[in-house]
Amino acid sequence: IIFIVVPVIWSLVISLTHYNIVQPMTWAGLDNYRDLFTNDDLFITACKNTFTYAIIVGPVGFLMSFIFAWLINQLKFRNAFAMAFYAPSLTGATAMSVIWLVLFSSDRYGYINDKLISLGLISEPILWNTDPTYIMPVIIIVALWSSLGQGFLTNLAGLNNIPVDRYEAAQIDGIRNKFQELIYITLPSVKPQLLFNAVMGIVGALGVFDLATGIAGFPSPDYAAHTIVAHMYDYAFLRFELGYASAIAFILFVLNFGLGRIFMKIFSSKGE
Repeated sequence: IIFIVVPVIWSLVISLTHYNIVQPMTWAGLDNYRDLFTNDDLFITACKNTFTYAIIVGPVGFLMSFIFAWLINQLKFRNAFAMAFYAPSLTGATAMSVIWLVLFSSDRYGYINDKLISLGLISEPILWNTDPTYIMPVIIIVALWSSLGQGFLTNLAGLNNIPVDRYEAAQIDGIRNKFQELIYITLPSVKPQLLFNAVMGIVGALGVFDLATGIAGFPSPDYAAHTIVAHMYDYAFLRFELGYASAIAFILFVLNFGLGRIFMKIFSSKGE
C-alpha cells in the first residue's frame, strides 16, 4: 500500500493538476492528457522510439535468454558459461554505454569503423552515435547484449529444478527427441520463470533511459533516441512541470500494468 498503491494514486491526482513545486496546485482535469496526445509531437516521437525498442528488444531478448539457457543447460561446463552470460547484467547502463562507445565511436578510431575501413567496406567513418539513422539500431544491439543476464540466469535456474524423473517418465510415454522434450516437458515446467522474464522484459523495455542517453546523449540528435522516460525526466526534473510529468508516468504505468496482465494470462497455469 505504502510503496505501490499510494504513489500510483497520488501520481494520478497530480496528473490532473498544473503543478510546478513553487506555486500551489491548480486543477487541470484532463488537459495534460489531451495535450500529450494532441499538442505534444515530441511525446509521439518518444512513444514511437520506445515501442520500436520494446517490440525488438523485448521478444528477441526473451527468446534469446531462454534458448541460450536451454542449450547451455545441456553442456558439461555450464557454470562457466552461465557466469559469462550473466556478467553483462552486473554492469550499469552508463558504464556499459561508455564501453560500447569505444566500439561505435563516430571517428575512424572506433573499432568497428576502423575495421570496416581497413576491409574497404566503407570510405569514411560512420557516425554511429550522432546520425539519427544509426542511433536506435546501436542502442538495440547493446540492449540485446545486456538483456541475456537476469533472464538467462532465471531460465537456467528453472531448467535445473525440473526433476530428472519427469524426463524419464516422458521417454516411457513415447518422447523420443530433445524437441519433443522441449515442447511437452521443459516449457510447461518453466512457466513461472517465463512469466517473470516477460514482466521484467516489459518493465525494462518501456523504461529504457540510461542506456539511450549514455549512447546518444540528452537530448539525442533529432530526438532519435528520445523515449517516454526521457520525456518524463525532461518535464519533471528540468522544467519542473510535475503535473505534465505525472501524466506521462501514469500512462507508462497503465502500459506496464496492462501488458503485465496479458502475459500473466498467457503464462499462468490453469486454475491459478
